Amino acid sequence: MAHATKSFGQRLVDAGRERGRLCVGIDPHPYLLEHWGLDNTAEGLRTFSLRCVEAFADTAALVKPQVAFFERFGAAGFAVLEETLAGLREAGCLTVADAKRGDIGSTMEGYGDAWLGETSPLRADSVTLSPYLGVGALGAAIATALENNRGVFVLAATSNPEARAIQAVPAGTADSIAQAVVDECATFNATALEAGVAGSVGVVVGATVENPPRLDALNGPVLLPGVGAQGAGPAQVHSIVSACPQLGFANVSRAVLQRGPQVDDLRKAVIDTADQFRD
Repeated sequence: MAHATKSFGQRLVDAGRERGRLCVGIDPHPYLLEHWGLDNTAEGLRTFSLRCVEAFADTAALVKPQVAFFERFGAAGFAVLEETLAGLREAGCLTVADAKRGDIGSTMEGYGDAWLGETSPLRADSVTLSPYLGVGALGAAIATALENNRGVFVLAATSNPEARAIQAVPAGTADSIAQAVVDECATFNATALEAGVAGSVGVVVGATVENPPRLDALNGPVLLPGVGAQGAGPAQVHSIVSACPQLGFANVSRAVLQRGPQVDDLRKAVIDTADQFRD
């Protein structure tokens, strides 16, 4: 049974209108734990994460825990991630698990159940997916997302320099692999487009990408990392999502997290940053 009456795409647009189109990361990197005066342990991870929940749950439109920084502590780290996602969920804050999963068949179905299944302790409102095995191979996870009114963000044009040589290669009728990913994701949003609402199959496009793919036909959310510490700002974000500004969400992590460890300072950082991404 679906957990909400509105689709993920619709709820995200609503949250962006209310709180500003900002996605805030929970990235418990060792240097940030140290910066906050915390031990590089599972207990330090828990303190860091729960402070973020307190600061972000009623200020950010979307919160993105980076799974890798929890996973490095093994079972104890996953327990903290479950607690973090539960806290955000109970507060009504939308989440995206930055897990970057990608596989085929029953394995992809398992990943979908883990991150998007209605009864999974790791369930988030959305998850990041890697399309290297083909966007079609992600179908099982996308189906789980849509069945449960959840969403996905498929990596399309990432900002890391190692990606440029691959993502810029022409693919089929598209002028780049990045564009082909966007175009194929758009097909999953066609029904929502006909209904006049935002779809729930989104993409990741780095805000620092020089030649981003065209997004005018996507009708799904766009997550734009690279804002803040990596150099991009509102102008770059607006340029990339100019055809659908209500669907573009700037992703900021370090620039906010470095304002910790005090909850009030973190909250102010979110509010101030989100004000840059409003209509």
